[in-house]
Amino acid sequence: MNKPIIFCDFDGTITNTDNIVAIMKKFAPSGWEEIKDQVLSQEIPIQEGVSKMFSLLPSAWRGEITNYILNHAEIRDGFKEFVAYTKEQGIQLYIVSGGIDFFVEPLLEGLIAKEQIYCNQSDFSNDRIKILWPYTCDDECTNECGCCKPSLIRKLTNQNDYKIVIGDSITDLQAAKLADKVIARDFLIEKCEELGIEHSSFHSFFDVMEILKKEVVTNA
Repeated sequence: MNKPIIFCDFDGTITNTDNIVAIMKKFAPSGWEEIKDQVLSQEIPIQEGVSKMFSLLPSAWRGEITNYILNHAEIRDGFKEFVAYTKEQGIQLYIVSGGIDFFVEPLLEGLIAKEQIYCNQSDFSNDRIKILWPYTCDDECTNECGCCKPSLIRKLTNQNDYKIVIGDSITDLQAAKLADKVIARDFLIEKCEELGIEHSSFHSFFDVMEILKKEVVTNA
C-alpha cells in the first residue's frame, strides 16, 4: 500500500457535537435555523450559509461565544490515543475543518500542531462577525465549500498516496468521493449509503484505530 494520509473533520467528528450549530442554538440569532436547513439540503453553498449565520452575531459577543464553546465542547473518546497512534505509525494527519479558528485551534491545542490544521478564519473588527476563507475551492471544485476539503486533498497529496477521510456530515461528502478509505458516522453514513460509497462506521476514535490496524497498517 502507498503512503497513508488522513484527512479528519473536526465538528461532530473530533468533537461530539457540531460547534457551529451549538453556537447558533445557544445564542439563537433570528433566522439561523432556516439558513442551516438550506445548507443541509444543499439549497445554498456551505460558504454562503456559514457567512450568513455568523453575520447574525455581534462581534462584541466574541468572548462569551469562545468561552461557551471551550467550556462545553467535548473531544470524542480516543482522539488523543488516535493522534499518538498516527505518530507512532508515521501516518500523516491533517485536520480539515469547516469550523472557525477561534474555537478549533484552542480546542486542539496540545493535541495537534497548528500547521496540521486547516480551517476557516474570523474577523471581529466590525459590528458583526465576518468569516474569512483562506482555503477556498480550486479550479476543479465549484461547490463554494468554504474550507474546500477536496481542494486541500489535491494540494496535500500525490496521486499515489492512500487517502483516508474521516467525517460525519455533508461538508465531508466531496472529500469522501476522493478517498481510498472513508471512515464515517452520522449523516455522512447516510450519504455514502445513498451514493454507494464504500465506508466503515465509527463511534469513538478507538474504533478508528481498530479500522486502521486491520485495513491500513497490516496492508502497508
